[in-house]
Amino acid sequence: MITDVHGNLPALEAVLVDPRIAEADLIVSGGDLVAGPMPSACLDLLAGYGSRVRFVRGNADRNVLEHGEMHGGAWCAAELGPERLAVVAEWPLTIELDVAGGATFCHATPRFDDDLVTMLTPDDQLAAVLEIAPTHLVVAGHTHMQVDRVAGGHRFVVAGSVGRPYEGRQGAFWALLGEDVELLRTDYDIESAAAAVRATDFPDAEEHVESLLAPRLPSEVSAYFEAQRRGA
Repeated sequence: MITDVHGNLPALEAVLVDPRIAEADLIVSGGDLVAGPMPSACLDLLAGYGSRVRFVRGNADRNVLEHGEMHGGAWCAAELGPERLAVVAEWPLTIELDVAGGATFCHATPRFDDDLVTMLTPDDQLAAVLEIAPTHLVVAGHTHMQVDRVAGGHRFVVAGSVGRPYEGRQGAFWALLGEDVELLRTDYDIESAAAAVRATDFPDAEEHVESLLAPRLPSEVSAYFEAQRRGA
């Protein structure tokens, strides 16, 4: 699963040529693909893989569809144009696949595309969020940090972020599913990617570049998200 590309074309290109994913039977795009500096190029690249790619829609993709202010949504919508937006609007919120014993793929959780659950979320609260999932394994994105934990009757895996990770180190982060789940990282030229982002008219370009060059620590971001989740 690749997720949270956020319009970072160089990161997406690097992951797609990684030998560990190049031979995969199926690629799941877990949402927040087109909210970023190079949305059309990212969408066109993945769409070119045809039926080999399955798409899930994320909260930032939804914001683009709504021409919202967050994530440069209105700019991304204009850049994508009506035909590509119609494609994004058709993406489901969840999909189920017969892999790793059966898995539910979503952006944040099976309930909502913007649920905040992290490595710090108490087990009972995470179990309650996952209880509607039809499979033991749930694979998600959204928080941009790789997680693999069990709560209640479910295993919850966050694949990380390809295009804007919060891992405290540079790279593109994703997950490979087979008989089990493996959390992986792909190196790519971050400086060149930052220059490519700066060369766009994306309104949040500098913020995006900063997150690439100096990724925030997962412990720090998890604490911030948990405070948001509790309404603190």
